[in-house]
Amino acid sequence: MEKLGLNEIRESFLSFFESKGHLRLESFPLVPKNDSSLLLVNAGMQPLKPYFTGIKTPPNVRITDCQKCIRTGDIENVGKTSRHGTFFEMLGNFSFGDYFKKEIIPWSWEYVTEVLNIPKENLYITIYSEDDEAFNEWSKTDIDPSRIFRLGKEENFWEIGQGPCGPSSELHYDRFAELGQIRTENDFIKAGNEDRVIEFWNLVFTQFNKDEKGNYNKLKNPNIDTGMGLERISAIMQGTDSIFEIDTIKSILEEVSKVSGVKLGESNLQDISLKIITDHVRSTTFMISDGVLPSNEGRGYVLRRLIRRAARHGRLLGIKNIFLHDLCATVIKNSCKAYPELKEKSSYIKKIIKIEEERFLETLDSGMDKLKVYIQELESNDNKILSGDKAFKLYDTYGFPYELTEEILQDAGIKIDLERFNIEMQNQRQRARDARGQSNYMGNGENALNLIPKSIETKFDGYDRVELKSKVKFLINGEEIITQLSKDSKGIIVTEVTPFYAEMGGQIGDKGTIFNDNFKAEVYDCKKNAAGKIVHFVKILKGTLLADELVTLKVDKNRRSAISKNHTATHMLQEALKQILGEHVHQSGSYVNEDKLRFDFTHFSALTQEEIIKVQQIVNDNIMKVSNVETNVMTIEKAKKSGAIALFDEKYKNDVRVVSVGDYSKELCGGTHVNNSGEIGLFKILSETGVAAGVRRIEAITGNKCIKYVEDKDNLLKDISNTLKCSEKDIINKLQTQLDELKDKEKEIILLKRKLASSSVDEMLDNIKEVNGVKVICGTVKDMDSDALRDLADKLRDKLGDGVVVLGSNINKKVQFVAMASKSATAKGIHCGKIIKEVAKIAGGGGGGRPDMAEAGGKLPEKLDKAIDNVCSIIERLVK
Repeated sequence: MEKLGLNEIRESFLSFFESKGHLRLESFPLVPKNDSSLLLVNAGMQPLKPYFTGIKTPPNVRITDCQKCIRTGDIENVGKTSRHGTFFEMLGNFSFGDYFKKEIIPWSWEYVTEVLNIPKENLYITIYSEDDEAFNEWSKTDIDPSRIFRLGKEENFWEIGQGPCGPSSELHYDRFAELGQIRTENDFIKAGNEDRVIEFWNLVFTQFNKDEKGNYNKLKNPNIDTGMGLERISAIMQGTDSIFEIDTIKSILEEVSKVSGVKLGESNLQDISLKIITDHVRSTTFMISDGVLPSNEGRGYVLRRLIRRAARHGRLLGIKNIFLHDLCATVIKNSCKAYPELKEKSSYIKKIIKIEEERFLETLDSGMDKLKVYIQELESNDNKILSGDKAFKLYDTYGFPYELTEEILQDAGIKIDLERFNIEMQNQRQRARDARGQSNYMGNGENALNLIPKSIETKFDGYDRVELKSKVKFLINGEEIITQLSKDSKGIIVTEVTPFYAEMGGQIGDKGTIFNDNFKAEVYDCKKNAAGKIVHFVKILKGTLLADELVTLKVDKNRRSAISKNHTATHMLQEALKQILGEHVHQSGSYVNEDKLRFDFTHFSALTQEEIIKVQQIVNDNIMKVSNVETNVMTIEKAKKSGAIALFDEKYKNDVRVVSVGDYSKELCGGTHVNNSGEIGLFKILSETGVAAGVRRIEAITGNKCIKYVEDKDNLLKDISNTLKCSEKDIINKLQTQLDELKDKEKEIILLKRKLASSSVDEMLDNIKEVNGVKVICGTVKDMDSDALRDLADKLRDKLGDGVVVLGSNINKKVQFVAMASKSATAKGIHCGKIIKEVAKIAGGGGGGRPDMAEAGGKLPEKLDKAIDNVCSIIERLVK
């Protein structure tokens, strides 16, 4: 067989199934869409679940793809075994009720033996023990029937609880065929356990539906779901024992070796570190490309954990500086042909990794020092359990992933109180939920929404009009489809056609009314269900609505107009940001309603005031050009060639809608927009902030909101000028004059305080006390800040010559203390730091200092006299 590269194998597989009538799909992003049960896509079929369950109609009944996947369940084995990796690619072909075993079995044999040219004497097939149909189909190929083994449910039957399930058939490769043919099932299982035989392609025949009683009912339209690990088949084709030896991954490892100066094979521990870095930089590059950013929660935590784990292993290899951000270039070079978004976002990916590396480097040393202290404390007490709250502190304060702490502690034979750590983590999540508040994406009746038949079409016809008549198809209330909605009740109305825009692409859903002669309803939201059906959330204001009635749907025109202004301005803003900041700027989120627009974008530092002004000016200049806003439907390929901006993490249909603002901005978008840029009127940026590493956020307003903003500012200026009794143009000069006058007054106050302090010197010198041979001046003064109090104490010490001075002052409802001593007094045992610490404690404060000088503060002015009265007794204890 030919030694094919990973990229060659991927292309050969996809091309082969295209020749069998399959639609080739690009990989879905690693971030799952509409699946809150999963942080990251971890299986080839996962993004296609809506097609298998029937919620969505597939674009073709035959599909083939190569899906990017992330799995971290076996992260501890990465680098220690030959086949574990956190990132992998899964080749697959799928049939949604079309072909079945008689097609896929000969196709799989054809691909393996005629395209890949794997010798037949190296191949074995396993099937479910009761699947005679699969055996018969395999027997029709030219495989030796003695190479087909029937195995039990555990090995060759796919099911997860209730629902669709079915038998499977696996293709296996014998790495040591020269040892002779395997003859029995038991010998085959033994060969698998010994890693002689490895499974590389799994064909799942989804032909049953398992009910709650455990019965297997035949599906009317069975499905095919196959998965072949690209890295695993590449290792087979290249004759390697490890995924780290296949061409694309090996090239990354070689770069890690160059950076570290450590060669593979010199040390087992160093080999593990080399492989961990290689695997993790591959995963992080793809995750960032698909929009994941480092954070302390969810998928962002997975990314942060991988980056920081790789960085730590770099330190173990002797790499002192940041280095991971440079390695991603090799990953991108290897894979950019199949995943062009890697190259398009290369500078962004590199920057995000670099920022996270730098942040980790800042906390790593301090965190490691803290962990060493914890380890020493435990070892000194012969304790082998680190408390969960300390482990959480390392996570929360020092950015140490739990797994990293666990990994370091393992070397010392120490475990973590996981139960307590989880309690602390849960408390933090609850605080985050409380801060976010409650939300329900689909509103009332979320489950019932998915009962709407897939065959029902709900057409949006609201780009050019805001009112139309349509027939009601469904009414939903609570958890079921109903026949009527009556006054004062809430529910959901589904119509054949609607002018209401359903929330999508960052644009909020329309509001308005639905009515006829018998009833009227307020539409307070409009969304789409999981299958893309448009639904109106309503409150019935009067009358009763029945299913199948004809109704008028009327959108709130003014609100729609304001939303459209903000949406078009968002497109114009993105283009302006690209012009001022660079082509690395890409949308990472947006939200548009009638009040404002919010735009999140990739950039690595806060915008300067000058940059904000330039961006704002560009948008307003293009508003003033009164350019036509045009929409055109075209193929995705044509749209990209035309220069239209598209989101990297979106999957588009063959035909897409392109929105152009003159020759200035061009973007793929399904939202509503103004007819020409002049309708926006005015654009004003309200704020620019950071929301995550490498992501900035701009909030802005347009149209009437801008006019209101200008009017409010104008009124504020008028109020200020009236208060200052000057014209608006003289406000700055007037304020500067008043500031100068205030500074002069402050200087006068300081001089007066010093004069008052001087007048207090003689009075205090008349009240010198002596304690065990040390002269003491102690007392209180009013309204002296720390500077004035220090000056007074200094003068008293000079006049006293030999002794100690302790003073207290009540100012702004707080207490200030100062203590000063001569050298001869400190020689006798006086320590100002100790004195001041005890004195301040009485007044609810604290402080300290040197033997000859100390300062402190207090929170209880009412205890000032009592504190000063204790000075002599404190000195008496110090001076024996």
